[in-house]
Amino acid sequence: MSLPYAILTALLEKPSSGLELTRRFDKSIGYFWPSTHQQIYRELGKLEQSGAIRALPQQQPTRGQKKEYEVLPAGRAELAEWVARSEDPKPVRDALALRLRAAGVVGARGLEEEVRRHLALHRAQLAEYTAIEERDFGAGRDSESDRLRHLVLRAGIDLEKFRIGWLEAAQAELADMAASRASTRTGPEPTTAG
Repeated sequence: MSLPYAILTALLEKPSSGLELTRRFDKSIGYFWPSTHQQIYRELGKLEQSGAIRALPQQQPTRGQKKEYEVLPAGRAELAEWVARSEDPKPVRDALALRLRAAGVVGARGLEEEVRRHLALHRAQLAEYTAIEERDFGAGRDSESDRLRHLVLRAGIDLEKFRIGWLEAAQAELADMAASRASTRTGPEPTTAG
């Protein structure tokens, strides 16, 4: 499970409350490691209990005040150990690819709209990633940290470009199959002998 390491990374970048972490996940880490608010809070509790993080002391104890967390040396060491660890890639689960495979058995009717919808979503995601790249990674952003974050963003950009290309090919294939079905139904014009 990589969520605790994603949280440790985010907290090392900037001590935050659970709510702030959730918001930051939605704008960065969540693009490639999405998590719900509840998952983040549950993991914060486990990390605090294990001694990897601690809640920062509050100036004035106020009921309902949000806790802000920071990473302790044990948490930094755990994260560094995880970064250096070997791990095999995990299989990708893609419901749309499975639907296309199932369409080979039950027919592709209705898939065209879903492929079109996915294509629009991936084009929008690519536009968002490109805007982040233009905003955050211009000239002079060449520290090791910037370069590594940009590398992760480039993976997202390249993955979206791949998905768009694959979906465009799927869209063309589905259109071709629909045209073939339509021409088979109408069949050739009958000829009259005469």
